Amino acid sequence: MEQEPPRIEFPCAYPIKVLARSSEDLAEVILTVFEQHAPGFDRTAVTARVSGKGTFTALTVTITATGPGQLEALHQDLLGTGRVQMVI
Repeated sequence: MEQEPPRIEFPCAYPIKVLARSSEDLAEVILTVFEQHAPGFDRTAVTARVSGKGTFTALTVTITATGPGQLEALHQDLLGTGRVQMVI
């Protein structure tokens, strides 16, 4: 018997990790996309971690998610920057 995945109750705090190639303006590009989909998120709570060789940066941003449509549009726009390798 397969279990159904847990349902998310919206609105909720929703952390999103973005993995992208490192660059000087990466954080600003990514956070601008987040601002379009989740205005007013806490920029001071954003964490960044650079890979050992400095090639990649992982940003974790927590937003107040309002629904699956918002999350899907955010995912598409992040990938649409051409810089993002993965969104988790």
